[in-house]
Amino acid sequence: MAAEAPWWSHAVFYQVYPRSFADSNGDGVGDLDGLADRLDHLVDLGVDAIWINPVTVSPMADHGYDVADPRDIDPLFGGMAAFERLIAAAHQRGIKVTMDVVPNHTSSAHPWFQAALAAGAGTDARQRYFFRDGRGERGELPPNNWKSVFGGPAWTRVVEPDGNPGQWYLHLFDSEQPDLNWDNPEVFDDFEKTLRFWLERGVDGFRIDVAHGMAKPEGLPDAPESDISVLHHSDDDPRFNRPHVHAIHRDIRTVMDDYPEAVTVGEVWVRDNAQWAEYVRPDELHLGFNFRLTRTDFEVGEIRDAVQNSLEAAALEDATPTWTLSNHDVGREVTRYGGGEVGLSRARAMAMLMLALPGAVFIYNGEELGLPDMDLPDEVLQDPTWERSGHTDRGRDRCRVPIPWSGDTPPFGFSTNADTWLPMPADWAGLTVEKQRADPESTLSFFRRMIEIRSDRNEFDGTQIDWLAAPADVLIFRRRGGGLVCALNASGVPVPLPPGELILCSAPLRDGQLPPDAAAWLV
Repeated sequence: MAAEAPWWSHAVFYQVYPRSFADSNGDGVGDLDGLADRLDHLVDLGVDAIWINPVTVSPMADHGYDVADPRDIDPLFGGMAAFERLIAAAHQRGIKVTMDVVPNHTSSAHPWFQAALAAGAGTDARQRYFFRDGRGERGELPPNNWKSVFGGPAWTRVVEPDGNPGQWYLHLFDSEQPDLNWDNPEVFDDFEKTLRFWLERGVDGFRIDVAHGMAKPEGLPDAPESDISVLHHSDDDPRFNRPHVHAIHRDIRTVMDDYPEAVTVGEVWVRDNAQWAEYVRPDELHLGFNFRLTRTDFEVGEIRDAVQNSLEAAALEDATPTWTLSNHDVGREVTRYGGGEVGLSRARAMAMLMLALPGAVFIYNGEELGLPDMDLPDEVLQDPTWERSGHTDRGRDRCRVPIPWSGDTPPFGFSTNADTWLPMPADWAGLTVEKQRADPESTLSFFRRMIEIRSDRNEFDGTQIDWLAAPADVLIFRRRGGGLVCALNASGVPVPLPPGELILCSAPLRDGQLPPDAAAWLV
């Protein structure tokens, strides 16, 4: 008898950016009690699990990805008691809870880093990070040419305990996020404590931030200048994707194997299929984000290549494919696909395509409402990329604006405080959960129907797809084993539907045909 597939292999995960989901205490920032109060929205949506962006103790230089205490919840989000309430409330509703962990770096406020600053050069405390002497006659130049992912140099010089300029420390992200030295065994020992701490408290798994990071090349050599740009890097960039990162993931998996129902999903920004697949070998990550769909335009060739490449990469290790169209780092698809009604139509069509594919699916909060990116004024931008890039890259705040729940004016039920951490646009009045719930033709109602059909019908069985013959600028595939057919029309004219019984369409048919910028499911 074949073993039952793990729950996460076909799950719909819902990503919660907690600052932007729901505010329970009126400070203008979303929190865990706000999330717990809104869980019934996720029950109605039909998701299986939530992934929560970082909520551990942090000075919030990078909105929680600068962790000062990985085993406690920040008071901004309600503290540990609120997290325990959330876990209980979610599990009571049959929703699993996964949380972000950040192994590549800590906050500069972390006790380890503060101890390293106080201890001085050459001490054991500095071996947990990458402290190096500078180049130049007086050590005034950084140790190498590495740049921060957020812009600017990846090195910051410290003032030593004697008051003089001294060594430099490495930070691939913000200067308040010093990189950990995973060659030091204390680092894994502490990370294991963090994993077990949360697993023992009922967490169902982790999204591992920068899962292709952690390992650094010996000697920290200079990087080719062509490989360095803000928020992007190549597979052979010496800062990331080093071969010995896999030993770290094998060690992490030994911990996770003590909790067989729990899952790890890695943030793996690696394009080469063979290299990407190494992260989801049977003794490493359970799931790995393959971000190809977040990088495609609404164009049949690009979409098909992204899907096929992702399936082939996962198949190299017989792993579960993982799909997502957007997240807190990637602009929202409504805007990416052209904005306005065209962008929304295309986003709905792509959601159908994504949910028709085998594997795990991640939906970013607000995606089910058809939210666009927002053009925010300079003075409210908070992403460290904005400052570190010298105001050349506006960062990721545009896709992090709080969720509109109800009412006709900001803050739309997100908070009782109109001064929300990022401003909410007045023209979102028609996009609130309240309005969309009452409209059977809304994007929210559409998402609910999609997820319900996907979970209820055995036509979505099978782990492979077959591409079918299709007109120009149209994609059609069938789920092998289940038989579902998905058609997506990226042409400018209506096209005939493939044979079968229509069970859902992202837009009304035109004279019995699939309109442009639309998708359909048939059985």
